[in-house]
Amino acid sequence: MKDDIRWVKTHCARMDHGGCSLLVGVKDNRIVSVRGDPDGFLNKGYVCAKGLASPDRLTHPDRLRYPLKRAGRKGEGKWERVSWPDAINEIAKNLNGIKGEYGAKGVVFCQGMPKGVEHLVLIRLANLFGSPNVVSVQDVCHAPREITGIHTCGFYPVTDFHHQSKLVLVWASNITATNEEGEINSLLVEQIEKGTELVVIDPRKVDLAKKAKVWLQLRPGTDGALALSFLNVIIGEKLYDEDFVEQWTYGFADLASHVRDYTPEAVAGITRVNPDLIRKAARFYARSHPAALQWGNPLEHTINTFDTLRALVCLMAICGNLDVPGGNIQASEPDILSLGKFVRSDSLPSKTQEMLHAYHHTIPRLMTVPPAMFKDAVLKGHPYPVKGAYMQCTNPLLAYADSRQTYEALMKLEFLAVSDIFMTPTAALADIVLPAATHFEFNDIGHYGLGHGYILARPKVVDPPDECWPDIKILNELGRGITKEEYWYEDYNQLLEDILQPSSLNYSEFTERKYLQGPERFRKYLSKGFRTPTGKVELKLSRAEKYRLPPLPQFNGLPEEDDTEYPLVLTSSKNPHYLHSSYRWIKRLREKRPDPMVEIHPETALRYEIREGDAVIIETRYGKITQIAHVTDIVDTDVINASHGWWFPEAGPDSLYEWEKSNFNVLTSSKKLGREFGTPNLKGIACRIRRDTY
Repeated sequence: MKDDIRWVKTHCARMDHGGCSLLVGVKDNRIVSVRGDPDGFLNKGYVCAKGLASPDRLTHPDRLRYPLKRAGRKGEGKWERVSWPDAINEIAKNLNGIKGEYGAKGVVFCQGMPKGVEHLVLIRLANLFGSPNVVSVQDVCHAPREITGIHTCGFYPVTDFHHQSKLVLVWASNITATNEEGEINSLLVEQIEKGTELVVIDPRKVDLAKKAKVWLQLRPGTDGALALSFLNVIIGEKLYDEDFVEQWTYGFADLASHVRDYTPEAVAGITRVNPDLIRKAARFYARSHPAALQWGNPLEHTINTFDTLRALVCLMAICGNLDVPGGNIQASEPDILSLGKFVRSDSLPSKTQEMLHAYHHTIPRLMTVPPAMFKDAVLKGHPYPVKGAYMQCTNPLLAYADSRQTYEALMKLEFLAVSDIFMTPTAALADIVLPAATHFEFNDIGHYGLGHGYILARPKVVDPPDECWPDIKILNELGRGITKEEYWYEDYNQLLEDILQPSSLNYSEFTERKYLQGPERFRKYLSKGFRTPTGKVELKLSRAEKYRLPPLPQFNGLPEEDDTEYPLVLTSSKNPHYLHSSYRWIKRLREKRPDPMVEIHPETALRYEIREGDAVIIETRYGKITQIAHVTDIVDTDVINASHGWWFPEAGPDSLYEWEKSNFNVLTSSKKLGREFGTPNLKGIACRIRRDTY
């Protein structure tokens, strides 16, 4: 009977960046319904296909349900069941053994896309263990935008969808398909319905491009040149906010002189965008007040990411759109525990000098190790050897650039432990695999540490299987085995209470409120200035020489040179039915997208005798994979858009689930990196295609 259903309010997680408020119906410890909460702070009733399918994770027959210890060779697929105490002891013995021989920095702790408090608990564990090395994919996700903003204007400029914008410039953000961190597309759609205009910049004809006043279909990897051309138009035509520029920017004259050569005509050959469209879009943004720049994750996918993002922060600044309602704001956090205190940064004061990437002279404030530099330490012992790793919420064999190099590094590790909810290609190479609880099965806090000015309650909805533990609990128990017990708790939920303690709320009271938001304050620079050495937005970096950074945003060429042997340009996109490499084993999501699809323009398909549904070989200088052709004019004639994150759970462990067959990162390389963040080229790669005739 419907009356037997208990309804719980929580927030979505681990299907995307999370943020949608949900109404979850429960009967007999089983989720029977998921709905979007009409009162949701971020989604206002919206929920995506992944959110609706999220309960299927909990009951899948192939879910990991007890700890496993490797019984054969690495990757052979032979396991023996062990108890939780034995699994924790085995991990502790190996990590402590490596620490004894190589020092604590010989162990790394790895996280994929942060999905909750587990990311911060992992950092806490690493700090208390003594390892400066938390490896994450932040080199290609979030950190470049955040850190570039901090160096330029003193904060991370968050898009403000909670106040009406006259215009939203959607740059490399397919937000209606894959929502960004804390920026659910329903808020933008509501603005559009109220009259907000759109300019869309994307190599693909995404849905929002069809609603835009102007759509600029640029060549993948040329965003930096286009951004500098926007600055050229706006400065050259004196469309900038003169009062703000005069009072609150440093280096404007140098920037104006620097961008003089980046005329729309000069960059048209690079970006393949009509000069008239560049002028139209730049003028539209400059003349619209307030205007928000919704900047997306693909901007962080080339070696040029720092300069590109610098140019975009300069664009926000000179047009007067920084820290104004409906622009790009400096979000104020609610009264919660500071990140530094939570992760116990005081326990490792030498961390910034000892992190692996410090030896590569990456940009200051980058606090997670780029994967390429982790692999370098494993394979070459540079700058010092890394022998062991603990991984959670991540599948590096699919997620890291240069997948074959990643395979070599994982195979070379002396010890690897992985926590996950399903056996993945990466977990299959581990020595210990731990069965994690997943979202809905434990209490959590969303968006802590993301810089958006709020946190979200994710209360437990159902109990997990008996031997499936939340990552927070796993880390708490492991912490008791490899660090001093005094830093951990009998009940891991106390970690959540610690975060909330400054707010005077306990976790139960927090869940009643559903979220905590910091105070809304705008134009804070009027009283405090900007948190930079000059107190102003640094269009020209005052500490550039000290940090070995270019003082002004540059465009130093395409991510990869053109090559007649590889005449097409490769890019990739996330699929709205999956989260990176996750959930291809959920039936109702797999039915929506059963195969890895590569988008090819009809003219290009005709040229290469490729038809819809053909198996296609995509090849770069670094490798080749097979995907299924989807012939569409969503891409330009010389652009190929491949699917990201593909492996095949149905293939079984003998082949490591065919991790090489369609894996986009077989086509990428770690040899050429952006110095600031250690970012590899994931976009704008020279490629060629042919129909697979076998």
